[in-house]
Amino acid sequence: MASGAQSLPLPLKRDRDDANQHGLPGLLPGIALLAVVGYAGKFIEQSIARYGKTHHLILPNVEYVLWAILIGVLIANTIGLPRIFRPGVATYEFWLKAGIILLGARFILGDILHLSGISFVLIFIELALALTFMTYLGRGFRLSPKLISLLAVGSSVCGVSAIIATQGAIEADEEDSSVAIAAILALGAISLVFFPLVGHVLHMSDHAYGLWTGLAVDNTAEATAAGALYSDAAGKFAVLAKTCRNACIGFVVLGYALYWARRGQAKEIVSKGAFLWNKFPKFVLGFLFISLVATLGTLDPKAFPHLAGLIPYGFTRPQIAALGNLSRWAFLLTFAGVGLRTSFKDLLKQGIKPFLVGAIGEIAIAAITLGLVLGAEQFYRL
Repeated sequence: MASGAQSLPLPLKRDRDDANQHGLPGLLPGIALLAVVGYAGKFIEQSIARYGKTHHLILPNVEYVLWAILIGVLIANTIGLPRIFRPGVATYEFWLKAGIILLGARFILGDILHLSGISFVLIFIELALALTFMTYLGRGFRLSPKLISLLAVGSSVCGVSAIIATQGAIEADEEDSSVAIAAILALGAISLVFFPLVGHVLHMSDHAYGLWTGLAVDNTAEATAAGALYSDAAGKFAVLAKTCRNACIGFVVLGYALYWARRGQAKEIVSKGAFLWNKFPKFVLGFLFISLVATLGTLDPKAFPHLAGLIPYGFTRPQIAALGNLSRWAFLLTFAGVGLRTSFKDLLKQGIKPFLVGAIGEIAIAAITLGLVLGAEQFYRL
């Protein structure tokens, strides 16, 4: 089975090769650019809030998330991104995973249980719905079979990461994976505009909006950003729901690998257990571990004497707050990277059919999951 690292789409492969060639020094310019763009977004947000307070004006509160993305998009689509910055900018996915792990400090295990059983049911419904709908839609538009598989996995699980993992597993062409990635990225960028608007128009609660965002937005970075644009609480629920979707990636990719292997168009899977572990997103385990340690730090040793030996190893409340703040700084770099990696020129090169399939599918999935979430909020009190 070809590995994901060996089967990266060409733009991502070039960035990886540049990073490997130059090592850490080759990453520093891009990471510095992420920090500058991210902090510029934070600075604009704070400046507007300060100006409004000084002049007693009620100004719209546009979060740093959107400013960082907009600045990045402006740079990428005007002066462009020089090659020296590309390897470092490509690390935005690392900062995303680091941010999610650190975000675990803001979730004690009781908070995770607040996602509720119905929320987990909705996550599995979304997976089945997206995989089925995108498959039949792609066939209707007569896309190539493996491109359909990549679009279905990308829209159901976790966007670009799922596409890259699936490409290696089913031995899809780099052109197919590049097209699927371009479609998912374009639609993810659009979701940052429309999801918060819909949430505010419908006066959705933080829980309902965050769950809907985590269900319907494909890329983890865009889901995190769309949630944070609504509110901090909504952002937490979006990350939690999206992390649950991400945890399913190994099983979904394994299913597609077995399907294509049986058709003689991919290599046989020798060990299903090893395959699942290889594809499982390890940052999910980091998130749960940090959440467990944070939970221990909030417990009273007198109330839980049987855990007395473990509780000292938990974080104190100031330490938990510090880790939560670190997650925000990691997300700052992430959101800057989302903007800097969005090139409209590159997206337009990929043809219209995959975008039509992606757009129709995403709108349908977003509408159906929105109905499911609103129904669950009404009848099951999320």
